[in-house]
Amino acid sequence: MNAATPRPLVAALCALLATAASAAAPTAASDTALLGFTADGATQERSLEQKFDAQLSAAEMRDWLKQLSSGPNQVGAPHDKANAEFMLGLFKQWGWDAHIETFDVLYPTPKEEAVELVAPMQFKAALDEPPVKGDSTSDLSGALPPYNVYGADGDVTAPLVYVNYGMPDDYKELARHGVDVKGKIVIVRYGNGWRGLKPELAYQHGAVGCLIYSDPRDDGYFEGDTYPQGGWRPPEGVQRGSVAKMQVYPGDPTTPGFGSTPDAKPLPIKDAKTILKIPVLPISYADATPLLKALGGQVAPAGWRGALPITYHIGAGPAKVHLMVKSDWTRKPVYDVIATLRGSDAPDQWIVRGNHHDGWVFGAWDPLAGMVAELGEAKALGALYKQGWKPKRTIVYASWDGEEPGLLGSTEWAETHAKELQQKAVLYLNSDTNARGFLGAGGSHSLQHLVNQAAADVNDPEKNVSVQERMRAHLLVEAADKNARPEIKALAKIAEKGGDVPIEALGSGSDYSAFLEHLGLASLDLGFGGEDDQAGVYHSRYDSFDHFDRFGDPGFKYEVALAQVAGRVVMRAADAEVVPMRFGDFSDTLDRYVGELHKQVDDTRKATEEQHKLLAMHAYELDSDPTRPVGPPERDSDVPNIDLKPLDDAAKQLKASAQAYETAYNARAAKGLQIPDAQLQQINDLMASMEQRLTDPDGLPGREWFKHMIYAPGMLTGYGVKTVPGVREALDGRRWTEADKYAAVTAKVLDGYRAQLDKLTAMLK
Repeated sequence: MNAATPRPLVAALCALLATAASAAAPTAASDTALLGFTADGATQERSLEQKFDAQLSAAEMRDWLKQLSSGPNQVGAPHDKANAEFMLGLFKQWGWDAHIETFDVLYPTPKEEAVELVAPMQFKAALDEPPVKGDSTSDLSGALPPYNVYGADGDVTAPLVYVNYGMPDDYKELARHGVDVKGKIVIVRYGNGWRGLKPELAYQHGAVGCLIYSDPRDDGYFEGDTYPQGGWRPPEGVQRGSVAKMQVYPGDPTTPGFGSTPDAKPLPIKDAKTILKIPVLPISYADATPLLKALGGQVAPAGWRGALPITYHIGAGPAKVHLMVKSDWTRKPVYDVIATLRGSDAPDQWIVRGNHHDGWVFGAWDPLAGMVAELGEAKALGALYKQGWKPKRTIVYASWDGEEPGLLGSTEWAETHAKELQQKAVLYLNSDTNARGFLGAGGSHSLQHLVNQAAADVNDPEKNVSVQERMRAHLLVEAADKNARPEIKALAKIAEKGGDVPIEALGSGSDYSAFLEHLGLASLDLGFGGEDDQAGVYHSRYDSFDHFDRFGDPGFKYEVALAQVAGRVVMRAADAEVVPMRFGDFSDTLDRYVGELHKQVDDTRKATEEQHKLLAMHAYELDSDPTRPVGPPERDSDVPNIDLKPLDDAAKQLKASAQAYETAYNARAAKGLQIPDAQLQQINDLMASMEQRLTDPDGLPGREWFKHMIYAPGMLTGYGVKTVPGVREALDGRRWTEADKYAAVTAKVLDGYRAQLDKLTAMLK
């Protein structure tokens, strides 16, 4: 999710922004050539966008947010359905053809929950979030207690073990301390990995239950004042969330690959691959403190210690915990609002825009801050439509339900309409959370220039620079941090040269997954953030209107900014003569990914050789103290010669084809994109299906639902992306034969993509 900018970097960011501001605020003349438009068309488009901007109202968005977050919005809540009906009425009022599409999905909700310390003393966890002074909604009824959806029911009592963040390296460290979790209940803290991996890894290591708590080191008083004095997580705050194995497939666990429609035949619950096998509950740090304090055993390693006023121990025991979860495993309705403005010239080409409306409780920031921006766009587009503007392509706006438990509404809709979407959808544009700060953009890299041009034409509401220039400054500052990820440093090197700011690749965690990674539709995800204090109330009762109004986006300026950027992407994609994609950006990005794979192979080989040398020199010895048994690591297998040549060749050939396409397009653009109608339709149809050429019908190994060969969530990263996933994850797992296989599979997919690009070039010539 969004993270605040590190404070030591603020001064550097201000300096970069001052340099950018010395140029000029964005104007329509900043880049007169719009991708996909003639010169006259670009002028008309920008004029239309000024009228669009004039329709946007921060006050109106604030009112909508207050209304939408005025009751609990979890799946099955009356207010969630009421919100869908409220938005349906707005869309119709604004001139859209709108309806609600309903799917009945498996959605377990808690009936009974308990967490009790039964030894060496007695303590019963509250498992509750009390109202806070000054928050007008925090005492409303109708909210479910804190829970993790799609964990198993269970009633277990066992010794407790602390496993830090509960990630793979933590279990290796635990083993080095001679502690295992078999037959135990583990307690892990949120962060440093997706929550669903924590109980799954615990189960794989033999644990019988899992507790996930929020440590104040990560999002509580260590970061700043707690709510209501500040924005950060109060002692009783609990982060809810799904623990379904969405990296296998999202959506209804019982209908993988097909919609939860009345004629569907759901799997038995026992056969659903994404439901966990052990009970799991989220708890607050107020409830976690007595449990952690009761642990004995070795003192936790330095990196495992949070900010609680205790000495962190590993266990196991003497703390013994009783964990009980009983759920209502019935099917419940989700309500997707679907609204359409029919296109004038190409009604069977769709530009799809979505944001979800369900929340874990009130959901003011996540997701409704993004939803009200989408509503602002819809009202403005409806007003233009009534005034006589008709988009060339059909525009479809969606408000999804059931995103929080597992991307339910969007996935079921996409699976139900899969064939039609693959025939008609040109792109899918997603948003989710939104707040004060910098624009974050991720998605298909053929859409990178479209995003940059839209961001260049929108003024940051607090700085005298374009949204694009503030993106660039933020990226450069992030890369300057000594702890910056290598991929951030690589992106910054590109951004500092001027031109486009690279967008990031998408993994999962929001509603674009089914469109991009299952259907192969070009997709984007947009949202502002980084200067808000919302992370501390993520997925809690305190993600409320009052909190967002104070700590998320005071003045709702960035709600308007999101509507401006997203609205431009939608309108330009809908109105362009030629679908506004640029394939050289994808080719350049692919070159970087292939280079990363080569480096991964080299680094793995070097690390393995070094390990073998150390083992041969007896660098690891068993500790003589039997109370601290420390053993050597297992000897890693040798790294054979991995055949990445098919990928090298495919990337090289694609670069040549992308350059040829750009030359042909530029020549046509210089002559005003004068293309006969029938030929133009063929070109745009091919453009719209280009992303589908990056999919393989057999999907990824062990998770066939994910068919995109360039972007996917990682099996051990959850939301985090793995690019060229078939190869990269095989290398991660030291599955060398599989790496060779998927290098060839991915190269074949890229060759198909290149062949279609060559057809486009021939048509333009």
